[in-house]
Order: sequence, then structure tokens, then C-alpha cells
Amino acid sequence: MTSSIPIASTIAPSLSASTGATVELIGVVKNYGTHRALNSIDFSITPGEFVALLGPSGCGKTTALRALSGLELIDGGRIVIDGDDVAGVPTNKRDIGMVFQSYSLFPHLTAIENIEFGLRMRRVSASERRGRATEALDMVGLASFAERFAHQLSGGQQQRVALARALVTRPRVLLLDEPLSALDAKVRVQLRDEIRRIQIELGITTVFVTHDQEEALAVADRVAVMREGVIEQIGTPEELYSAPSTPFVADFVGLSNRIAAELVDGRVIVHGASMALLGEPMADGPVTAFVRPENVEIVSSGVPATVVSSSFLGSLRRTQVILSDDSLLSIQHHVDLRPQQGDPVFVRLTASPVSAVRRTL
Repeated sequence: MTSSIPIASTIAPSLSASTGATVELIGVVKNYGTHRALNSIDFSITPGEFVALLGPSGCGKTTALRALSGLELIDGGRIVIDGDDVAGVPTNKRDIGMVFQSYSLFPHLTAIENIEFGLRMRRVSASERRGRATEALDMVGLASFAERFAHQLSGGQQQRVALARALVTRPRVLLLDEPLSALDAKVRVQLRDEIRRIQIELGITTVFVTHDQEEALAVADRVAVMREGVIEQIGTPEELYSAPSTPFVADFVGLSNRIAAELVDGRVIVHGASMALLGEPMADGPVTAFVRPENVEIVSSGVPATVVSSSFLGSLRRTQVILSDDSLLSIQHHVDLRPQQGDPVFVRLTASPVSAVRRTL
């Protein structure tokens, strides 16, 4: 089955009546034995904001989400929703909707019955349950699939049902734990855009956990990059990409060339280019600079290099070259330029600011 299903253009008034909440994590600590999974993390989310938690496996992003939901008890700090500390409040009392990587649909219930389940637990009347579930199905474009069972739906359709089930209770906060990772690439892009559209129209505060930086940068208002239980940086996608505050963020978000350079009077000097240093000031000396592929150009004269490979990526090409010192550089450029393996070329680094880390000789 495919998931190319038309999506409703507007949100039903009864669903859009929900308003987003302010969410704060203040000094939150979570330990698993001797391992500290969350190391006094702090961040706040404004009503209706979409925040992504991004990082490698084991960085603590899912633990933070589970702590916010109440599925994990914290060992220190506070979790505050609309001014109320909910750290000791059970999950079912936090007014939170959750969507997981696994669809977790009841196989013996139809799509609309799955969506109604949370309302039934809240003792909502049968007529109201059916009306709200129907609206939720229409919201995710599955109005004609109401009577189908889970095994009769594709993965993308099942995840839409799971999303509708989370939203039908009109929660103040929506938590998404890698909800797209089990889907194929095309469906992932389609569904992530639909989730963002629905979130904007509902105005619901949303936290989205992912290890896929493209997903995070594409849909989030702000992204929190996590590493070893701490938040390295939180900011807009543009801020994280163009002004990473730490070398880890520069290396993790987007692609970067790691190039040997020298720091002189606060400027990074590499292959004839002088670039401003991002982040904290450093003492002069040898450093490794993190240079984006789009900040390297193929030019008519400059640093000699030899083409190693060149790949067509649709809207751009990515070419890898090797310099005389055996340094490898990746370059992103227009598709009309088609260098071939072995071609001699010249390259130049632009003067864009870069992050750097101390280099040991």
C-alpha cells in the first residue's frame, strides 16, 4: 500500500480549540545506576512552539522526552507545564499526547476505534467520541479509512492514525519520539510536512525527538542539540547551521570539512583564507577548522587540487578533491559544473566564519 492520501486543508474548529502550553525543564537530572543520562538540563518552550531534540544515540534526547511525559521519574530538578510542577504527576494527568516510533495500534480495533480509545478512557459520551474521532481522521486525511484495521493500512497510514489518536484528546503538549524512522524516505518527508502543518494550525506545543538532522532542521522552530546528557546548543535551524557555538555542533549539524589551520589574533588562517572564529575565544596556535562544503569553491586559480569523485544530488553536486598535503575537501556547487575523477582543479575557501578546536601536533 502507499500513503499518498489527500490531507484535509483545514482543522476542524473543535480540534483547533486546544491551546499550547509553556513547558520548562529546570535542572533536570536522570540517572540509570551510575550513568547520568540527563545532566542538569535546562530549556523552555513557548506556547505553540515546535522544538526538536537532536543528537546521536545515547545522548539523552529520548530520556528527556520520557521524563517530560512522566514515563521516567527524574532524580532532580523540575518539570513545569503552564506554571505547574508536574515532576510527581502521573502520565495520564499531565494532559500530554504521545506518538512513538512503533504505531502501537490495537489490532482488533478499527482506525476510528483506535482514535476513540483515549476518549473512552476519559468517559466521553459515545456520540461525542465518534464526532471528535471522525474530525481527527479527516484532519490526517483518512476519513475514508475509518473502518479499516491496522493490517489493512500502510505504515504511513498507521502513523497518521496514531497521530490522530494523540491529538483527539486535545492535549496541551504533543510529544513525538522518532515517529518517522520506520517509514521509507518519500513517506517520511510527506508525513513530517503534514505533522508540521497540523501542529501550526492547532497551535500545540510540540517536542520532537530525532537523530535525523534533516528532519529537525526542516520542521522545528528551534533545535536543541544534545550530547552525553547535556544540551550543547539550542537555537533556530539557521543559527545552528551558520553559527554553531561548539565544535560538536559544527561537526554534527550539516556537513563540515575538518581542515588543519592556524589561529592568529583570533582569526583562523587556512590555505590563504582568513576567517572569523565562532564560539568562545581561543589562544593562538594550531587548530582544526570546520568548513562547510558550500564555503569551498572551484575557481580558475587558487590552491591546486585533484578531483577524487563528483556526485549528482539533484539540485547540486558534491565534489571531493585532494590537496597536495593529502587533505580531502568536499565542495558543494552548481550542477552545471561537472568535474571528472582525476581532473586538476583549483579551490578557494571563502571568508565565512568557522568553528575550530585545538589541534595537537
